[in-house]
Amino acid sequence: MVTKKGPTKGSGGKHRNALRGKGPTPKAEDRVYHKAYRAKKAADRRKMADPRLAARRRAAKFTSDSDDLVIGRNAVLEALRVGVPSSTLYIATRIEHDDRTRDIVRLAGTQGLNLMEADRLEMDRLARSSNHQGVVLKVQPFQYSSLHELVERADKKAKSLDGVNSQAMRLASRPLFIALDGVTDPQNLGAVIRSAAAFGANGVILPERRSASVTAAAWKVSAGAAAHMPVARVVNLTKAIESLKERGYYAVALDGGGDKLVGETGFETDPLIVVLGSEGKGVSRLVRETCDAVAGIPISDMVESLNASVAAGISLYAVARARREAAAAQ
Repeated sequence: MVTKKGPTKGSGGKHRNALRGKGPTPKAEDRVYHKAYRAKKAADRRKMADPRLAARRRAAKFTSDSDDLVIGRNAVLEALRVGVPSSTLYIATRIEHDDRTRDIVRLAGTQGLNLMEADRLEMDRLARSSNHQGVVLKVQPFQYSSLHELVERADKKAKSLDGVNSQAMRLASRPLFIALDGVTDPQNLGAVIRSAAAFGANGVILPERRSASVTAAAWKVSAGAAAHMPVARVVNLTKAIESLKERGYYAVALDGGGDKLVGETGFETDPLIVVLGSEGKGVSRLVRETCDAVAGIPISDMVESLNASVAAGISLYAVARARREAAAAQ
């Protein structure tokens, strides 16, 4: 005789699933038939209709925490005049126009920017402040180059002048880079970019960490030079310098304790990297040890150190002068 295994009638197994229950009781506001549900829906509708919250939602669509914004009439006008790459200009509704705002709107139209009107609450939200004077400019992220691109561009420029009879032109075309170690002020970075462009440098090298980025503030101080001066960001500045040295470059660090003077290291007529540190701390130990020479700028004892952008201008001028003198001597 074959017997059937499993639960049998009367054991409770037949309706076991029904006995498991349906979980915790939903909250009253989650039950569609309950008055608390209807009250919650009504509160949500009132919240959605609140003009202050609606303004915040609209402003949140315009921008995010990663956006680079220029705020205020003078700052926005200056940014547009020097050609800071931008995407959108926000203007407050019912703004009282003056000469600055009229120029701002004109330049924005000329540059093909999107013009958006926003009420006071939206502007406050965008600027994260009420001191925006009714104008906010959204700036595009800066397009960095790779170190390889900088080197290839510099080598191509140098090779294009190999057949030129002018020794001065050939020396002036020798690759020259500025590397910044620990410079965190974007205005200093902008001034360095401006000096690099003025003295014919081929590019600026920045470490990714503990360094300023090319923001709107750096753009403005560079007076538009950032549009023409390539900037590369590297993971490790020491390794970047070592890789350039393998390609025939020499590196000179600027430091107050240097045993040579800027422009007199003997490497000025070679492919060169001038390394600048932050004001106060200077160049880090590892970067300093990687360099071929450490040079100083003779200054008065009354001043402990120079601003990084000032030091960059002096050192670049010293390199340019040394190259001119070397060309004249030949």
